[in-house]
This record gives sequence, C-alpha cells and structure tokens, in this order.
Amino acid sequence: MTNYLEDKVIVVTGAAAGFGRLVSEKAAARGAKLVCSDINEDELATTVANITSGNGAATAKVTDVTDLDQMKALATHAVDQFGRIDVMVNNAGIMPLAFYADHKDAASAWSRCIDINIKGVLNGITAVYDRMMAQGQGHVVNLSSIYGNFPVVGAGVYGATKAAVNFLSESLRVESQGKIKVTIVKPTGVPATGLASAIVNDQAVVGILGQNGETYGATMMSYLAGQATQEQGDPNSVQYCVLDPSHLADQVIYAMDQPWGVSIGDITVRASGDGYIL
Repeated sequence: MTNYLEDKVIVVTGAAAGFGRLVSEKAAARGAKLVCSDINEDELATTVANITSGNGAATAKVTDVTDLDQMKALATHAVDQFGRIDVMVNNAGIMPLAFYADHKDAASAWSRCIDINIKGVLNGITAVYDRMMAQGQGHVVNLSSIYGNFPVVGAGVYGATKAAVNFLSESLRVESQGKIKVTIVKPTGVPATGLASAIVNDQAVVGILGQNGETYGATMMSYLAGQATQEQGDPNSVQYCVLDPSHLADQVIYAMDQPWGVSIGDITVRASGDGYIL
C-alpha cells in the first residue's frame, strides 16, 4: 500500500511527552520529517533522540504555543530545516477539571487552559496558514476532546476550550476548502497521556461519567490497582476498559496517511468498554 506519510513535513506541538511524543515517533517511523516543539527542552530533546537514533528525521524547537511570535518562529524553523510544512498537529493542551465552586483554586489553571487550548491552537493555525495556502495544500490536525461535545459539570472551562477548538477547526475547513485539510481529534479518557496531572478537583470527572460513575469508577480503581480482568485489559476484547494512547495515535497517523484528496474530518476513538457518556 502507498505510504502517504513518507517525506511529509509534520510539526507537532506538545511533543516532549505523552501523546505528542507517540505521534511524532510513529510518524517518523513511517518516513515523515518531524519538527517537534514543546516548552520542556530536556524531554523534547529525548523525543528527537528517540527518532534520530532509529534513523528518522527530526528537529527540535522549544516553543510556547501561547506566544504567537514563537509559533511563527517554529513555522520558520520547519521551513528552514525541511523546506515546507505539510501537516500541523496542534496537540499541546491541559485539562484542569474543576467545579465552579473551586474557582479560587482553579482560577490560574483555567486562565492557562484558555491560553493553551484556545490561543495555542489559533496560533498554530495562523502560523502555518499563509505557507499552506501558498503551497496549495496542507493539513491541520487539532486535538479536541469529547468534553467539547456537550456541557457537563466539572468541565465548564475545559469543555468550552475544546468546543472552541471544534469551531476554529470547522471554520478553517470551510474557509480554506480545497487547500487545507482539517482533522478534529476527540479523545475519550486516556489516562496515560498525562492530561490528568492538571486536574484541580478529582471529583470533577463525574461529568464525563454521568450514570456510569459508580460502575466505571470501580472498574478504573481495579484497573489502576492491577486487578482488572483479562478481558478489561485486552484490546481484542469488547470489554477493553482503558484506551492505551498508542491506539489513539495510530488513528491520527491514519488520518495523516491519506492522499491529498482524502480528508478524515473528525475522529473519536474509544475503548469499547469504557464508561464515558459524551
């Protein structure tokens, strides 16, 4: 089968760890040229070393996605290194789940969430827009969430930022149709990506579980304690209860591994036995 990723130049934000690192490494293994960015210089260097040690092509650029000038510099770096930008993956994001009653503890985290999750994605789009339009083709992949599908308790701010990502993405698709492909990625709960580290109030996850809170909460506790059933830990079983990030990354790779005339517009990947209701 044709490998449409080979020689594509892909920029990934939040590439120092977790999902961003996975996507970068998987794309490089398929022959893409990676421009990896993050604010964590040391871990970013590790991502690039992982790629280049396997004879992949990658370069690092320390970048704060909330700073438009830095994002423009990232795009310039990509062009200087590899001559073009084919795909922009706006992956950087944080998830400070909290109730409105937590506002005193959550205020600064909410503000940063808005800056990273909304402004960061907008900066990523505008940093590559002119180049992609001039090239006559490009692809923007934006990380959203199932939290952006519907408002629930405990995720007012976070969900709003992801709903904004959906709006930004679809608007870009309509405005640039025929020149820039747009993919919205809506993960369900994927604990191993590290997003949970930003949660302000652990109880705020109730919104995404709804009526499944008690049963799936117990399942998660068993899973985290290493006591899940064989079926719950087996991706070949419909009882598979917690999605490994690699399965989500594989679907993003799939979306990028398409001929220019084929656009995968919206991806939601779930563990078939998870309890998330959105």
